[in-house]
Amino acid sequence: MVTITKNSNMVTLINVFTVEPEKQQKLIDLLIQATEKTMRHLPGFISANIHRSLDGKQVANYAQWRSHQDFEAMLHNPDASGHMQEIASFTKFAPNLYDVVESIQA
Repeated sequence: MVTITKNSNMVTLINVFTVEPEKQQKLIDLLIQATEKTMRHLPGFISANIHRSLDGKQVANYAQWRSHQDFEAMLHNPDASGHMQEIASFTKFAPNLYDVVESIQA
């Protein structure tokens, strides 16, 4: 379950992928497959949310991990890196880790 609160101990990955519009759905399918098959089973995984841009040129992955160390361990997992190699063959992406500093709701 996604939890967005400040002062939590988790880290948030926001990864924005740039893709040709005709390949946007392929990217979405691969991200969902990678998450269901591999990422969700790794230690420290909390959640992932895949977003598509309305212009078809980007996909954003908002994922939460228990710790920076768990995220780093995922990067060195051969199953996870295999998924990312396929995705890197047709996209550009810019992953960054974030801490929530504020959460405002209606």
